[in-house]
Amino acid sequence: MENDRKKDTIILRVQKTQKEKWKKICQEKKISITSLIVNSVEERMMDDERRKVLSFIEKQDNVFVKIETNINQVAKIVNIQKSISPKNLNDFLERLSEITTLKQEQNKIFENIYALLSK
Repeated sequence: MENDRKKDTIILRVQKTQKEKWKKICQEKKISITSLIVNSVEERMMDDERRKVLSFIEKQDNVFVKIETNINQVAKIVNIQKSISPKNLNDFLERLSEITTLKQEQNKIFENIYALLSK
């Protein structure tokens, strides 16, 4: 089976100012010039953007872990006290409903993000 290593070279002639501009962009984004050119030509997401998206997804997941922990704490308190006031129950159920809606919206956003990442 053929090795997938890069074997071809393309020599690109650009003005020195253009090259310096590209190098500056690459330094800011922490990507290579090759990555910049290939991803631009192929209309793919840049590596730095991919890292930002994955970081965002991780942060979102952490937010929901904290919320789920709070839900478990409320459930534990209710189990210990063996009761919950109707008002507190309604407030809790409203918040739970909001969280469910937000989680569904987040999942739709993630599906779109994953589709972009797969390009």
